Amino acid sequence: MIEQIQIRDLGVITDATLPLGPGFSVVTGETGAGKTMVVTALGLLLGARSDAGVVRTGAKAAVAEAIVNVDPNSEAAQTAVDAGGELEEYDDGAELMLARTVGADGRSRAHVGGRSAPVGVLGRIGGSLVAVHGQSDQLRLRSSAAQRDALDKYAGEELQQLLVDYAAKYARWREAAVEVDELRNDSRERIREAESLQTALEEIDGVDPQPGEDEALKAESIKLANIEELRAAALGAGQCLTADVDVDTPDAATLVDTAKRSLEQAGHHDEALQNASERLAEVGYILTDVAGELSSYAASLDSEGPGRQAEVEERRARLSDLIRKYAPTIDEVLEWAQSSRTRLDELTGDDARIEALDTEVQELEQQLTVLAGKMTALRVSAGSELSKRVSKELAALAMPDAVMDVRIEDAGQLGPYGSDTVELLLQPHQGAPPRPLGKGASGGELSRVMLAIEVVLAEVDPVPTFVFDEVDAGVGGRAAVEIGRRLAMLAKHVQVIVVTHLPQVAAFADQHITVIKTPGKNDDGGVTASDVRLLDDAERVKELARMLAGQEDSSSAQAHAQELLEDARAG
Repeated sequence: MIEQIQIRDLGVITDATLPLGPGFSVVTGETGAGKTMVVTALGLLLGARSDAGVVRTGAKAAVAEAIVNVDPNSEAAQTAVDAGGELEEYDDGAELMLARTVGADGRSRAHVGGRSAPVGVLGRIGGSLVAVHGQSDQLRLRSSAAQRDALDKYAGEELQQLLVDYAAKYARWREAAVEVDELRNDSRERIREAESLQTALEEIDGVDPQPGEDEALKAESIKLANIEELRAAALGAGQCLTADVDVDTPDAATLVDTAKRSLEQAGHHDEALQNASERLAEVGYILTDVAGELSSYAASLDSEGPGRQAEVEERRARLSDLIRKYAPTIDEVLEWAQSSRTRLDELTGDDARIEALDTEVQELEQQLTVLAGKMTALRVSAGSELSKRVSKELAALAMPDAVMDVRIEDAGQLGPYGSDTVELLLQPHQGAPPRPLGKGASGGELSRVMLAIEVVLAEVDPVPTFVFDEVDAGVGGRAAVEIGRRLAMLAKHVQVIVVTHLPQVAAFADQHITVIKTPGKNDDGGVTASDVRLLDDAERVKELARMLAGQEDSSSAQAHAQELLEDARAG
């Protein structure tokens, strides 16, 4: 619901605030006062194309701002948040700020929730919040898809449940059909892929690489290339630790043992020396162990003959070939091989997969055909009822010969919502051929047609706010009263804003806003400014009197205006 609209330097309006509430709000004013600027401002806030001509003469820019109460979980709120806007949340909902600026140079800027946003975002938000019906405005139900959706909601819960079941089966049907087509169309490519994978896997299996083998062989290759240096180092170090008996130079083990015995002799006089002696004993054991390990290491090098190095290099060459072709390391080669085996299984199982998918597609198509038939029957029944109700409403709106027809035709194929195309057609009078909505009707007639449709659909397919401009064009008297009554009926479900010149319509409103010319004229005699006011009960009677007789101070006109208000309140 729109809570407030503020307009600055738009047309003849310099600065005005429209406080709006739930129910039925009417906007009136003298010709040329600028009441249509309210609809223009709303259009800008809903993403309509901007025009520098709407900027007040002498002003730098025109500004339209609105405070809208939205459900935080609604599509409009989510669109605003996705665009970077912020919501002011309360217990009963959230407030969203919308703004549009049009410069005198024609440039336009939009703001959503306090953040700059593309004008298209305003359009997406407005499309789910407000429906504007006027001579130059697009129809809310302008597309066949929107008309079908409205009819489906009108048809009730049974059709809605069928749509849910149908949508799930349709999605799987399309998915399976696409997959089987891809399998068939890409069969040659898949055969080539399978052959390529098979060759690669046979090559890898022939080498039979082991995890980490490339790094292990690299280390062994380095060792074999330096075997003499390693042997000399091991033997030399071992000689230093435990020399043979015929070597004159004392070895480390002998020196440590001599030191240990020296401390042992004096150790009983001081515990510190005794501890040092015991630690030297441990060092002696370690030296002996290390010397033994070095001796064994040197002996093992003797077993590494020249043939082993050739084997290692040959093996490394085979592994390098795999790495060059398939992955940076042997471990990654093995991972690639594992995933390729899975892919090969998929490719070689195509025939069985195609057969299974063909069966699934046929079964789903049969189920969808049955569901589509049931939906068609429900749509035909709902369309007949909708046509009768809307046509009845049109008769009460001074279009006694008008008939709305709901045409449901077979599209010839299954679609996301069944096999039907839905179109709303209007026959404005007897003998005229039914034509699509928006064609063959004047602006005022079209607004009344849309009012009739919205009144009937309000309980099942409401938009939070409806705006009607020129809904009363070309009518008066009893027909005008019926228009007002139906606008009030619609306002029981949604917010309704109406720009009108008929007192019979204005009398039904819950709140009355008037656009008033303010003193001052420019050189060519045009109105220079207008103001916008929310009327109290007494002011409302005077405004209705002005609309009735052009004499707001006339007692008889005011009496008639009071009577209109009382009749409207009585229903």
